[in-house]
Amino acid sequence: MPSYRQLAFLLLCWGTFSGAASLAWGQASPAPIPSPPGLLLTSPPNNNLDTVAAGVRWTGDQPRTNGGSFTLDQLLDLAAQNNPTILQAQFQITASLAKAQQAGLYPNPTVTYTAENIGVEGTAGEWQGAELQQRFVTANKLQISRDKYLQRAKVAEHLAVAQQFRVCNDVRLYFAKTLAAQQILTLQKELLKTAEDNLVTTREQLNLGQANQVDLHKANAMLRREQLALLQAENRIRREFFQLCAFVGVDLPYQPLAGDLADNAELIDFDQAYQRILRESPQILASHSKLREDRITVSRESVEWVPDVIVGGGPGYNFESSDATAALNVMIELPIYDRNQGTIRQAQSDYVRQQNEIRRLEMKLRMTLAEQYEHYLSASQHVLTYEEIVVPELRAAYETSLKSYQANRAEWPNVLHVYHDFTQRRIELIEHLLQKRISEILIEGYLLQGGLDAASNPTPPGHIDATPNPR
Repeated sequence: MPSYRQLAFLLLCWGTFSGAASLAWGQASPAPIPSPPGLLLTSPPNNNLDTVAAGVRWTGDQPRTNGGSFTLDQLLDLAAQNNPTILQAQFQITASLAKAQQAGLYPNPTVTYTAENIGVEGTAGEWQGAELQQRFVTANKLQISRDKYLQRAKVAEHLAVAQQFRVCNDVRLYFAKTLAAQQILTLQKELLKTAEDNLVTTREQLNLGQANQVDLHKANAMLRREQLALLQAENRIRREFFQLCAFVGVDLPYQPLAGDLADNAELIDFDQAYQRILRESPQILASHSKLREDRITVSRESVEWVPDVIVGGGPGYNFESSDATAALNVMIELPIYDRNQGTIRQAQSDYVRQQNEIRRLEMKLRMTLAEQYEHYLSASQHVLTYEEIVVPELRAAYETSLKSYQANRAEWPNVLHVYHDFTQRRIELIEHLLQKRISEILIEGYLLQGGLDAASNPTPPGHIDATPNPR
């Protein structure tokens, strides 16, 4: 079974929405509404949306008609290459490895040249010589320091995987939102056409004495509302698409997306999802890696007080006796007062705090999972009921009312009303499918969001980190 890191890479580069089930009644264009015999659109309503909305339209890029459609695979691949937070997370790893390298380097030796009493009685001095001095690090401090920062690099690796999931999840979320907005726009156009037919029908009925001015005003108001709803649907598409582009990291021209909201996956079990998050979530794994780093930090600070040995020596020349000489000195600090007591306590406090941080994170993830699972379960219940009962029943009602009209047993406004209700319920179905898909993405993606938030630092705020020559 691939590790979660391999899974994250595959998801980020090649993830696709699972399942290929079609959106019931929402993907294919419904049968056109036949106009009743003799009903001529002799006085069509004003359908110029620019005029209706006083020319206030989205000024961004218009849809491309010859550029094809974006797929989720393409957008995920672009995000992997261009989202800046992924590069930030990778350089967090590089920085920790660089600290590990620096922390394990041995101290440089020092060379000193000494001349004593130069110029006394016009001489070159009593003694001149060179001394080489070296600090010998004790208690395996350098190796422990290197181990600490290597462990921090592992924390950074987990956080980088978490950032990949954040970007991946957000791209999937906004892909689904844009896809849903596209489908809603198609249905909103049908509602506008229904409102236009209703207004024309009302005018004809007014001419025949079968309707009054109140009915005409209501029909006209309904048309204007549907025109505004269509404008809102167009605005929504562009908003979702350009937000999607932000997570991808590329300024793409607006064009349609190719995909499907429906999913044939089995119902997610809450307990299994929670256990999976506890086992595999990169946030949890990063927290456990940080705890191991804090344990190493305690060990490192516990030996910091052990004094290093500084040895120096070298050859010289005594001008008074004309003899070649040598010097040797050994220095060691006596740890009488400062045994690094305060820093040891600080490191121990960080370790205990990190233990509680793991528990806090587990509880926070459980709370977030409970919220998302409620959305997922409610949306799944709505989708199942709408697909199996509500939408089929309303479609049957529309077909029955249409046949009744053709047999002169029903009025055309009744047919339009039924079709309007049928289309509204299909829009609601798309919204429920979108909510279900959003919750699925988050639950399957370890509840990670924030693909444009700065990559997390492997050292949490407040933890010990500022020491000269990192240790």
